[in-house]
Amino acid sequence: MVNTFFWVAYIAVTLWSIVNIIFNGSRATKMISWSLSVIIFPFLGPLLYYLFGINRRKFKLFKLKQTEKRRLYSETYKELEGGEQSVHDFDDYKRDKLASLIRKNSYFAPYEGNEVTLLNSGEEAFGAIFKAIKGAKKFIHIQYYILEDGMLLDKFYELFKEKVKEGVEIRMLYDSFGSNSMRGKRVQRFKDIGVKAFSTMPIRFGNLLFTLNYRNHRKIVIIDGNIGFTGGFNVSDKYMKPVSELGIWQDLHVQIKGPAVNSLQRVFVKDYHFAGKEELLLQDKYFPKVDSSGKTVAQIISSGPDSRYPAIMQQYLAMINIATKSICIANPYFIPGEPVLEAIRIAALSGIQVTLLTPKISDSLLAQYSMFSTFEALLEVGANIYLRPDFSHSKVIIIDGEIVSVGSGNFDYRSFEHNFETNAILYDKEKASEIEKLFESHCTDEVKVDLEEFKKRSPFSKFLEGLAKFFSPLL
Repeated sequence: MVNTFFWVAYIAVTLWSIVNIIFNGSRATKMISWSLSVIIFPFLGPLLYYLFGINRRKFKLFKLKQTEKRRLYSETYKELEGGEQSVHDFDDYKRDKLASLIRKNSYFAPYEGNEVTLLNSGEEAFGAIFKAIKGAKKFIHIQYYILEDGMLLDKFYELFKEKVKEGVEIRMLYDSFGSNSMRGKRVQRFKDIGVKAFSTMPIRFGNLLFTLNYRNHRKIVIIDGNIGFTGGFNVSDKYMKPVSELGIWQDLHVQIKGPAVNSLQRVFVKDYHFAGKEELLLQDKYFPKVDSSGKTVAQIISSGPDSRYPAIMQQYLAMINIATKSICIANPYFIPGEPVLEAIRIAALSGIQVTLLTPKISDSLLAQYSMFSTFEALLEVGANIYLRPDFSHSKVIIIDGEIVSVGSGNFDYRSFEHNFETNAILYDKEKASEIEKLFESHCTDEVKVDLEEFKKRSPFSKFLEGLAKFFSPLL
């Protein structure tokens, strides 16, 4: 009797899942992966599909409550005062094509007159951020995927306490999944000193199914509307000292002074509007007119489940497609999916020098083996792959030594489809060259992957790669 009930329940749940996958699936590879998952793993597979596989953006309830409201916001406030006088018009096809795409899929223009500083370590990044916070006069806006207990978060708290006393407004956003420890007393201590702190898309019983799979992965700091920071750094002590076998994490951030900060502010204000009880920060004081500070043309791109288009994926594809000489990609989670992978293979076969830099050891075994499963196909078309021994969390793509993107977007399905992400694109040969030299410093013969040697890896490793590849569309 028990066995009969089990099989009837298993067949019913499995059939329900497969029917849903067929009706609502958006990509064949994901449909196949989810179908096999619900068949192979009784009840667990359907549960995981129910939580993570269903594209709830297609359903009316989710559209009305989440997606459509955010889309309407973006389309209503496409341009805000603060940087319009510095909008840049490119006179060459390559840059104009990329800039036009981003302006249409993210509503952000390229701005000239920015001073950009590269921040290549925890000490540099947080040193610059803390210095800017100390100099704040009007407001401080910060947003991170991870706010983790430790000396860095304590330093933010101490600085905030002093700035609130000086009359500075402080607003703080954090992802409720990535910053899972920011609950109770940990977040209350910030609120007690006057910081307006909110989690983005909080995971609660009532909205669990609509938020669990969509995370806010952005890392943004804005000071007084004229200094901005973005990149890959989270607030975690692992960037300052070794807390695991991975050692001190490496990353890349940029500090921007100039009109492009207006775009970062718009990203923050939108997220804050939906997390902070509908407070709308569109007053002029939050979008001051910012004078030119340097010579870099910068453009911000944002993407998320509320976007009409997968903007981050489109950005990476566009950069790959307009490259004529070289493509350099540094990313800790290089699981690009077939369209982007094929574009990279085409570039390599057409004579463009393609170089990929990833960590040898990842903080996720599934991600590590998923990455390795793509290597042979890239090596066979002449791409160069280097495995750095330390753990680098940087998300960078450089094309032709002229255009560079730094931000939070990984080369994986989660960043392309499920996460809220932000990148900064710098149309600046000098900055691109500076980052490319840093990139090349890690691309030594000792860490280069040789195709023939890579083919000799054990059958067990190949099996794990194949297994991880099977699940990669679900990452």
